[in-house]
Amino acid sequence: MKTDTVFFPVFCYPAIMKCLNIVPDKTGFDIDGVVADTMGSFIRIAKDDYGINTIKKENITSYWLEQCLPIPDHIIGEIIEKILADPFGTGLKPIPGAIETLEALAAYAPLTFVTARPNGKPIEEWLRKQLAGVPPEMIRVTATGEHSAKASLLKEIGISYFVEDHLETCLEIAREGITAIVFDQPWNRQDSSLPRAASWRELASWIRQQDRTH
Repeated sequence: MKTDTVFFPVFCYPAIMKCLNIVPDKTGFDIDGVVADTMGSFIRIAKDDYGINTIKKENITSYWLEQCLPIPDHIIGEIIEKILADPFGTGLKPIPGAIETLEALAAYAPLTFVTARPNGKPIEEWLRKQLAGVPPEMIRVTATGEHSAKASLLKEIGISYFVEDHLETCLEIAREGITAIVFDQPWNRQDSSLPRAASWRELASWIRQQDRTH
């Protein structure tokens, strides 16, 4: 592992070390809603394929779309299945700032991603394409198939910090002693007890601000 000081495009590695004791090989990331703009793809497919053009991201106030969107359940299911099966064909895009930050982080340790998707292969291929500058062996993706399995897996593989958009998962892993960082989205704003980042850049700014107070 490198030990020299390197300034990332969004955050400073030494600042993270000092403030939160985060080290690259102890940090993990969810994918959908954190690295991948999955809901953006959902909205676009609903418009292009089904003629539903009234949905905005702010309307998605629940992780479970059937609870907050006036769309038949079977259409929601069809759109989600398309995104899960074919991230390239559905035009899945990364969330701003994610790729640049992850590429810089990969200079220090493998990137660990844990997703609740039932099949991790399509999204792993998408990640490798987005992170073209990162050696394949530095990208590790595990699909648990269910949210409730994440906490135990994270403990098993030694992850101490995890960035996640699913609030219930954040609360579960926090109860296991893992620092959960909520990646702010309209569907996870029901709780304010955990660290919350509105964007990759805001997370970086928060870390630097904390650094100045120590």
